[in-house]
Amino acid sequence: MAHSSTIFSQLLQLVSRHDFRRIEEEGFKLGRKPRSLTRWGQFVAMMFAHLTARSSLRDIASQLGAQTRRLYHLGVRGVKRSTLSDANQDRPAEFFESVFHHLYAKCSVVAPKKRFRFKCKLYSFDSTVVDLCLTLFPWARFRKNKGGIKLHTLLDHDGHIPAFVQVTDAKTPDLVVARLLKLPSGSITVFDRAYIDFAWFGRLDQNDQFFVTRMKRNISCKVVERHEVDRSKGVTSDQMIVLTGAKAKECPILLRRIGYRDPETGKHYVFLTNIRHLVAKTICDIYHDRWQIELFFKWIKQNLKIKTFFGTSRNAVLTQVWIALITLLILAFYKFKSKLGQSLTQILKMLQLNLFGTRSIWELFNPSPIEQSAQTVGQLSINFNYI
Repeated sequence: MAHSSTIFSQLLQLVSRHDFRRIEEEGFKLGRKPRSLTRWGQFVAMMFAHLTARSSLRDIASQLGAQTRRLYHLGVRGVKRSTLSDANQDRPAEFFESVFHHLYAKCSVVAPKKRFRFKCKLYSFDSTVVDLCLTLFPWARFRKNKGGIKLHTLLDHDGHIPAFVQVTDAKTPDLVVARLLKLPSGSITVFDRAYIDFAWFGRLDQNDQFFVTRMKRNISCKVVERHEVDRSKGVTSDQMIVLTGAKAKECPILLRRIGYRDPETGKHYVFLTNIRHLVAKTICDIYHDRWQIELFFKWIKQNLKIKTFFGTSRNAVLTQVWIALITLLILAFYKFKSKLGQSLTQILKMLQLNLFGTRSIWELFNPSPIEQSAQTVGQLSINFNYI
């Protein structure tokens, strides 16, 4: 069998050390060369914490210390708890934000295409709040007795990976970040009713950018054109409208209003969009696919360490969040490349049990028939003993 470095080392090969140093030298160079823990060592230690669900900095240090002989392939030495704590607190978290954007560019190349036939990019935009203890994180005051941060996320439906993330205080309004988005021309962005701003919609339309959202009931408008609909597919109406009243000046363009009744639940939805070249049922399906961003938020909260933090400063929290997102992109990349249909959760569980194994990572994802038979026999034995 050919010699392989550890699974963990092979995972980290996606983050080119050359690119890592280049990003560091472009604007994040440390004042003096670290004597014990480099920025790469900090990254490896924190990614290890996300992959293996460590509970504290001391836990990270002790578990990595137990693997001293295998750390060579990772390009790091042993990690001390106090040194890692200082690094997370003092070294700018924006560096890892830059690494995140670098990795997204790599992942987007191999990501599978969305399930829709149209060629333009499809995104969903939403935010989620991560609760924090106000006593430990006084800088993150959200309400009177509550703290938190908010992750504003633009999800790319090619692979369902985050294309853009902005971390703010939980009290920051969603629209403040939404207006800062720089979307490619011709792209479609989906969001819920919390993002309705007709002046922003007008700017999106001027820039040849499309949107799909749900319509509020109290919006004053006038129907100027009605289209035939296929009620067998759940579409109840397809109309071209113009806004009336004060909103007419903010968004003086033709908008499309589509009614849809879910055949399973019987609930009626009304969608608002500036897309004219797609059929009404496709518009409804586009909004339905927005649910993927909710699944994304649920997954990262359940599987990565972004609900409990190893440091209490703002920089330490942001560092942990950005490395969590980098870890997600690395897992997604190998999921796309393996093409075997495993979920991210399955891949993460396999890695947790084999992180310091010395086999090829592709053999781990695609075991030989003999290995698969051995795994099946082992599972049967375990089930028999349990019974």
